[in-house]
Amino acid sequence: MGLRRGKILGWAVFPIVLVLSLGASNLFAERIGGQRGATVDLATAIADVAEKAMPAVVHIEVRQRVEVPEPLFPFENDPFFRYFFGGPRGPRSYKKEMRGIGTGMIIDTEGHILTNNHVVSGATKITVKLASGEEFEAKVGGADPKTDLAVIKIKPFKNIPFLTFGNSDKLRVGEWVVAIGNPRGLEQTVTAGIISAKHRTGITDPSGYQDYIQTDAAINPGNSGGPLLNLAGKVIGVNAAIVSESGGFEGIGFAIPSNMAMGIAQSLIKKGKVVRGWLGVSVQEVTASLAKSLNLRVLKGALVADIAKGGPAEAAGIKRGDVIVSLEGAAVESANDFRNRIAATPVGKKVEIGLLRNGERVNVLVAVAAYKPSPRLTAVELRNKLGVEVKEISLSEARRKRLDSREGVILTKVDPAGPAGRAGLEPGDIIYQINNQAIRGLNDYNRIMEKVQSNEEILLLVRDMRTGAMGYLTLVAQ
Repeated sequence: MGLRRGKILGWAVFPIVLVLSLGASNLFAERIGGQRGATVDLATAIADVAEKAMPAVVHIEVRQRVEVPEPLFPFENDPFFRYFFGGPRGPRSYKKEMRGIGTGMIIDTEGHILTNNHVVSGATKITVKLASGEEFEAKVGGADPKTDLAVIKIKPFKNIPFLTFGNSDKLRVGEWVVAIGNPRGLEQTVTAGIISAKHRTGITDPSGYQDYIQTDAAINPGNSGGPLLNLAGKVIGVNAAIVSESGGFEGIGFAIPSNMAMGIAQSLIKKGKVVRGWLGVSVQEVTASLAKSLNLRVLKGALVADIAKGGPAEAAGIKRGDVIVSLEGAAVESANDFRNRIAATPVGKKVEIGLLRNGERVNVLVAVAAYKPSPRLTAVELRNKLGVEVKEISLSEARRKRLDSREGVILTKVDPAGPAGRAGLEPGDIIYQINNQAIRGLNDYNRIMEKVQSNEEILLLVRDMRTGAMGYLTLVAQ
């Protein structure tokens, strides 16, 4: 409940140096990464990690040209003015150059740099500055909005520094961690804290693949894409977001776990994109009330809510109402856990899934396919960004509403508390453009909205179907 009250800000990283007061004694030691027998002196551990990792942490500056709407003429909404001079005669906007900053980490000797997708998305120019002061121009090698990760590349050079990944699955709540980044442009800033929690979901894009590490290490704007390191100096997370009412650090930060980041980075380097596994099954969490109704003894697993026709799950005999309790012999903790693990499974691999069906255990073998959702399903997944569901305009609707064409998408559901609802949009209204890009149907809507990041301001061209009026409005995606 506490998390929902704050604003989710998509720039992760860590600021001001946190001084640990350990007194005169240097006998206070902590185990590293859950490894028994491996101890470290906390009086010097953070400084050692910082010294080792800093050369491979880079400052990223991006430039992009965005199209912004011209201010409305003062009398444009006046009925008298509109009667004599007519309504708007089309988009009126101008190009504006925007600058942004972020953080990244060099991950190999080839010059590949891992960062957040929201740091480099839409960039026309990317400049990377090393701790040594050297600057390089970088190009995007691949991006994955679903996990908010991207790989950019600079020209490799002799003795290029790089960081190595640790095993985020072995993290324990309470472990010490170190973060390095460029908060508010303050380069090579080091902070420290602990792992506050694991497996946080629903933090930013509700349709994304999330399994965040929560930390109390300080994070501020400009630190997105920076490393979260254990006391062995290995990357166990990529800083991504904070919860904040003030817009600054308030003790709740989130990092993408290294095991997820490592797999995504490898895929982006090799293929330039991420191909996810898919079973054609929609799952939801097992709540206490559902568990009682289904006679389940534990609140774990993933409840099958729907099955895609012709998908691998249907072919394997999985049914609506089944509860998925294991995948390849390992327990399934939640719907999100199952979704993330299937997404990371190689396409074509056959996996064994354990089900509870009418109280009995059933095992099925399913061949994982490539994720290719229908336009309708994708539109539903994107609904939380604007708080709406949309569909294509049918021929009968176009005739009934006396529309000139079937271009655009029509709103079927609007959450009154969502961005669109707060702006006054209602079911039946039509979206014709997003950020000055024409929407001819669901495919265009999905393609554009998938790139929209949390807290990004977007421009819509809409028709109010109650009045028939066309107009522009700006929303901030959630």
